[in-house]
Formats: sequence, C-alpha cells, structure tokens
Amino acid sequence: MTIVKKIVAGIVSASLCAAVFAANQDVARPTTPEFQKSAVYQILLPVFTQEGTLAKAQEMLPHIKSAGMDVVYLCPVVESDTDTNREFWSRRQKASGTENPRNPYRMKDYFKIDPAFGTDADLKSFVEAAHKLGLKVILDLVYYHCGPNAVFIKSNPDFVVRDAEGKVKTGKWNFPELNFKNPALREYLYKNMEHFVKDFGVDGYRTDVEILIPADFWDDACARLRKTYPALIMVGESERATAQISAYDANYCWGWYRALVAVFEGKKPASELRKAWEAVNEKMPINARVLRALDNHDTASDVEGRVSYERKFGSRGMDAVQVLNFAIDGIPFVYNGNEIANDAYLSMFSSKEHGRYFVAWENALAENGKRRLALIKKLSDMRHEYSALSEGKTLWLDTSAPESVAVFVREAKGQKLLVAVNVKNSAAEAEISSEIEVGRELLSYGAKVEKTAKGLKISLSPYGYAILEIK
Repeated sequence: MTIVKKIVAGIVSASLCAAVFAANQDVARPTTPEFQKSAVYQILLPVFTQEGTLAKAQEMLPHIKSAGMDVVYLCPVVESDTDTNREFWSRRQKASGTENPRNPYRMKDYFKIDPAFGTDADLKSFVEAAHKLGLKVILDLVYYHCGPNAVFIKSNPDFVVRDAEGKVKTGKWNFPELNFKNPALREYLYKNMEHFVKDFGVDGYRTDVEILIPADFWDDACARLRKTYPALIMVGESERATAQISAYDANYCWGWYRALVAVFEGKKPASELRKAWEAVNEKMPINARVLRALDNHDTASDVEGRVSYERKFGSRGMDAVQVLNFAIDGIPFVYNGNEIANDAYLSMFSSKEHGRYFVAWENALAENGKRRLALIKKLSDMRHEYSALSEGKTLWLDTSAPESVAVFVREAKGQKLLVAVNVKNSAAEAEISSEIEVGRELLSYGAKVEKTAKGLKISLSPYGYAILEIK
C-alpha cells in the first residue's frame, strides 16, 4: 500500500497545543526501560483457576508469557478477614450474592499468606518461576483499611482510627481505617513492604485507593526501599497528579476507563476518548504514565458487571478496545481472561466454596479466544519493537467521522505510526485532511485506506482498526 502524503505540521502543532501538559509543568520520575515497554496482567486468584491457589496460578505463567505480558499483578495474597458480621461487609460484597464473608481487600494479617491461596513457599516458587520466564511480579497493598479482626487491633489499638469514645472508625467500605498519624503504624507498613521485596523477591506493588493514604507515606517508603531496590515498581490506584513526581511509576486512569465505557456503549462519540485523554494529560506531570484498562477486579465484580463487557460490546468490540489500550500512550493492562475473550462473570467474592465463578479457560480453544490471544500477543510484540508505541508522543488527528472513528499518530525516535479504530458496531469512513505517506500495514482488521482529492480516506468495518507505518 503506497499513498504519497506527509503530515502537515499545522495539524501536529494544533494537537500538541490542545492537549500536551498545558497546565502542569512538573516532570514525572523516570521509570525503567523495561516497565516503559511493559504490559500488565492482573490475576485475581479465587477466579483465575478453580483451585484458586498460587500453585495452580504458577502453572499458568507460561500462558501469560505467551500472551506477551511483562508484569504479573497479583491481587491480595495475604490473609483476609472472614468475619461474618455483615456490618463490616462492603455494599459490593453484600450485593454479590455469593454470601462469602471473605473479602480479599479486607486484611487480617499483612504478613501472612492466606491459607486459601497457599504458603510462603508457594509465593516464593511463583515469583521464582515468573522471573525465570522474564516476568516481573507486583503485589497488592491494601493500606487504607483492614478487617475488624486484624491481628494488630488488640496489641496496637492506635493502629486504627477511633472516635472520641474510643470506638473503631470505619471508612468508605465499612472497614476499620488505619491511623497514619501513628508513626509506629507507618513503620509497621514500611516493614511489610520491605518484607515481600526482600524475602520473596517481588518487584513492586500496586497500591489500593492510593489517594486515601497520606502522600508523604508513599514518598518516604519508596525512597527508603529504592536505596536497596532501585528498580522497585509502584502503581497507584488513583489519578493523583503528584504521585509520579517522586514515588510512583504509573497511575490508574479512571477518566479513560469511563470514556471507553461510554463510547462503546454508544452513549458518547469517539471524540470523547480524545477529551478524556486531554483532561488527564492536562493535570498529570510531563512524561507521566497511566494504565490503559477496561476490566479489572473492581469493574468485573460490580453487580451490573454480570453482563460482562465482553458480552456488552461483543468479541470484536473488545478487540477494538484492546487495540486502543495498547496503541495509545501509557501502560496497557489486561484482566485475567480478557486475553482469551472470557465472557464469564468474575466476582472477587467468588471462590470454590462461594459462587463458583471462574475464568472460562475453554474459550481459549474457541475462534474468538484464539483470535484475541493472537491479537494481544501481536500488540505486545509491537510495543516491544516500536518505541513509538511504548514511549512516543500521541498526536490526535481530526477526521470527518468524529462520532465513529478515533485516529491518532504515535511518534518517537524517527518512527511514526498511524492508528485508526472504529468504536462503533457499524461500518464507517473517516477522511483525514492531512498529507501522509503511508508505508507498511502493521496490523488491521476490516480496514481499507485510499487516497482522495481531500487527503486520506480510511474505510473501516464494524469495530475495524488499522495500525500503519507513516512517513
């Protein structure tokens, strides 16, 4: 395919002026080259396999590697509280219908591996096996709250927040809040972070509801840990603009998630993605990295999530979502089962005793599962190969079909890639009034590119997409 055109400098300048870090001139701390190119794979152990154990999850590591993943993120593996008093259950836990008193995000003992998942030896074995495959491992830190039976509440009553009468204060999800005004609590949690890096070899952490914990705790803890472990990976579940200045390597991006849902549900046009991207970039530091995700353990566990996004958007729709998340700037994030087009309901409160909702691994043998796995692998390989995808600028282009088609350029180190994605379940044509010279087609589905009198016309089938080299 050869269509002689070139990018008009005015369009590039307009995109940059509209969206690139206009409001915040702070600079994010550098991360490692490996993490910059990585894709993150989340494992929720109780639903990942029917056994729900670390040992069984370890057997799946070659599969995760074969999908092109680089970082394995384990949802909490330490002992959770199984208190049956529903006063201390979250709304989502009650609504799940599983009647499971165990909430993996309500901690009982931060230093003990939950027996339901295995032993210390099992976690060590998991990490070692992952490292042999070239995979990093990060754990989940849940420090905003604990369970009502947390092991330190009696021995260290000031580790939790209490009211004027001395009663334990519960937070947003009906769990006791940890007291970060207590220096001893801070040191306890720092030692917990150090423990899993030092004694188990984990590579870092994802931090639950990061923004509800004092920022200076994360700054201090990360500075201390990185003196010995400089490659420590830190991912924060928040959009706190200052998180990456000294402590974090990446943040969550709920604005992008909400835009994806609204666009693929047909409630918003494709241009909403650009608006969400611009809004986040305007408040984040220069060179900040955000996770690009649709599904995770939270969204998949919502009651309305019983009709999964895979079913809502269809397999081809979810293919288009993955192309967007891998091709836009940031760190792509894959929830367990997304890589095989799993459409089963995956509640975090499910287990072999409650609910029995598991990843439908048989879908890996179905046509859509095979196609999705091949797509994820291809996208991951492209991020490893093309600096334009892993660290390049994102330059949005105006099109004649802003309601249906998202088009942007990724550029770095002399590489330029054009990305076009139809976000609707109907055919679309998008004209670009810029001069582009198109080279190799790197990835496409249902795409046709033509030269026109006005510029470039891209015809896309429902949920079609194309990634092209350009000059």
